[in-house]
Amino acid sequence: MSYTGPDTEPPRRSPLRRPSVVALAALVPGALLGWGVYAAVGDDGGRADTAQSSPAASGTAASRDPSAAPSGSPDGAAGGSPSAQASPSGTAPGSAPPATGPLKGKVVVIDPGHNTGNSRHTAEINRTVDVGTHRKECDTTGTSTDDGYAEAAFTLDVAHRLRALLEEQGVTVRLTHDGDRPFGPCVDERARIGNEAHADAALSIHADGSGTGNRGFHVILPGAVREGAADTRAIVAPSAELGERIAGNFVRVTGSAPANYLGGGTGLVTRTDLGGLNLSTVPKVFIECGNMRDATDASLLTSGSWRQKAAEGMSEGIVSFLRGS
Repeated sequence: MSYTGPDTEPPRRSPLRRPSVVALAALVPGALLGWGVYAAVGDDGGRADTAQSSPAASGTAASRDPSAAPSGSPDGAAGGSPSAQASPSGTAPGSAPPATGPLKGKVVVIDPGHNTGNSRHTAEINRTVDVGTHRKECDTTGTSTDDGYAEAAFTLDVAHRLRALLEEQGVTVRLTHDGDRPFGPCVDERARIGNEAHADAALSIHADGSGTGNRGFHVILPGAVREGAADTRAIVAPSAELGERIAGNFVRVTGSAPANYLGGGTGLVTRTDLGGLNLSTVPKVFIECGNMRDATDASLLTSGSWRQKAAEGMSEGIVSFLRGS
């Protein structure tokens, strides 16, 4: 997600209060191991298969990293046939097998940022919608790597990988879209899908479009907003916990470091301008997995094996949140 368009104004760069940093370390004791991995791999950013996985993801990295990529996509892109795609509401067509696993009954909504069709529907995505504090464009095209790998393709691939991991735990997973619609959905609808699902957690997946040399991931938390249709007061605290758990596990599993250009090195940023967060009534965060405009980060984002690790880090953070442990 580039900070040069609707739903992407420049972030407020006030670092989180110190208790958030302490909470991150306390919640994820293994994070220090992640920092050691990062220091060891340097510019490879964790591409070596040395990151640890939880029992929930044990044995899945190799088996779930597809060996065949759709034409024109980076290695290991998870495609998915049209028959397996979800409806605009985020639910799969037909009857899905009943969920089984330790987290049966939990609902997670995954929001793959943007849509590869947005660039062909500029009039539609440029119309404004109410996000509580102001009006914003429906959606944006997102960013891409210098080689043309679209953020929207990246987010959908990671969403598929994350869905598979969560479903193994018995979680009911809904996507805000699954490449099954010509554009969007708009930011207000993305929030509404999570709300109407009464999700226990919601995650919007993105990749940044910042300047060269700006590297690393960050998790965006909702700030306190009470204006118009937006009232985030009830979700600020649980969303912060969700974001801290995802950030800590993302470090540990991928070996990636928090962004070096915002967030004060915590990997956590609070914003009050994003419609997808402002309009949410369930715990929700965004994750910017890396900077597509930096060559080093781009080499990770276009790697199927790294995207699998990214999905595992997100999954383990979400599972930890759902279990409350």
